[in-house]
Amino acid sequence: MNTIKAVLLDMDGTIVDAFPPIIRALNQTFVEYGLPQMTDREVKRHTGRGDCSMISLFGDKREQAGIRFLEIHDEDYLQKIRPLPGAETLFQWLSENSIPCAIVTSKSQIRAEAQLQVLGWSDYVGVVIGKTKDRPEKPDPTPVLLACEALGVAAVDAVMIGDGVADMKAGLRAGCTPIGLCDGFSADELSEVGAAYCFDSLTQVQTWLQQNL
Repeated sequence: MNTIKAVLLDMDGTIVDAFPPIIRALNQTFVEYGLPQMTDREVKRHTGRGDCSMISLFGDKREQAGIRFLEIHDEDYLQKIRPLPGAETLFQWLSENSIPCAIVTSKSQIRAEAQLQVLGWSDYVGVVIGKTKDRPEKPDPTPVLLACEALGVAAVDAVMIGDGVADMKAGLRAGCTPIGLCDGFSADELSEVGAAYCFDSLTQVQTWLQQNL
């Protein structure tokens, strides 16, 4: 493994618990469209695979359903976001050691930036690569490569930390070292799609980073 020169982080399920408004909005939209609801775990696994486009859930009604989902989601998404254990400590450690950090998320660019600001983390992050109209999403490697380019590091010198299958696939395809956080997916599932290492918490991830810099 190359020297670690940058750390890329997914958002939902990795540094924040932003799933409550996502789950509420998605299930309410399902109800309104006469579709079966998902359990919390099913929503996490669905989004973590990178197949969360509305077409896979609502077919030809995806555009209307997508609009309705966001209407419900945006009612309280900034109030309901919660930092996950170890996230702020990791950010502080990266900052103190001058290690560049980026967010690579399938959340929309504007919502990702808004949530980071609410949490007081904007200054810790060198760049945010979120969902925009014409930008491919994970598991496509493009967001990861864009983050590395913006930080001025080669992908082989970066780690991609995330809790989803899409994070591992995107990191591997970009040439990063994928680091898995086990929550919605098991260590075996994440390793199968490219995770070089898997941990149960960000505290464990930070310990590993400290040992490998």
